[in-house]
Amino acid sequence: MTKKMEIKKNMVVAVSYELEVEGKIADKAGSEAPLEYIHGSGMLLPKFEAALEGKAPGDGFEFTLKPEEGYGSYNPGYLARIPLEAFQIDGKLATELLVVGRTLPMLNSEGQVVQGTVLEVNDKDVVMDFNHPMAGKTLHFTGKVEAVREATEKELKEGLHGEYLPPEEGCGHCKGGCHSGDCHSGDCQEGGCGEEGCCKEGCDCK
Repeated sequence: MTKKMEIKKNMVVAVSYELEVEGKIADKAGSEAPLEYIHGSGMLLPKFEAALEGKAPGDGFEFTLKPEEGYGSYNPGYLARIPLEAFQIDGKLATELLVVGRTLPMLNSEGQVVQGTVLEVNDKDVVMDFNHPMAGKTLHFTGKVEAVREATEKELKEGLHGEYLPPEEGCGHCKGGCHSGDCHSGDCQEGGCGEEGCCKEGCDCK
């Protein structure tokens, strides 16, 4: 009988799961479209990967991550008041972007793209929250390992979905990962990027 492949470094893993936060399902992936990642590459939370280490296809899992094991504690220092002028496009205020609860890609003082959530819009400025949406939350995961296989050399070099490849000229940061901790109060400005993190036509996101 052939032994099932177990999850270890450089394996491509597919899992179906549900994430419960504060008694509600916050995220999920079904068996028809599971979450795929390369184990040990740092794509997912370290404690998430550690909980799956050694499991094989068909194995179920259930574990809870405390805030410090997930996305960290909520930091009030990641709240920022940004002047309304920063949200002008061609001299006109982009009111369609300024919706409470909406997440926008922004540029910090180092030119890095960070994701901020609109908390308040007033006559002079916009209050934005650059904490990760799951900061300060306890994360409860349940799910099943759907598949495990060895990653190809191409996948190890370029990433499962090409995420290790050099960014395209002018649009690189818009497609990369964002870290709420990169943004501090008062040093953000409108990044001119699309809702899904991809550059708008003609936008300079270098």
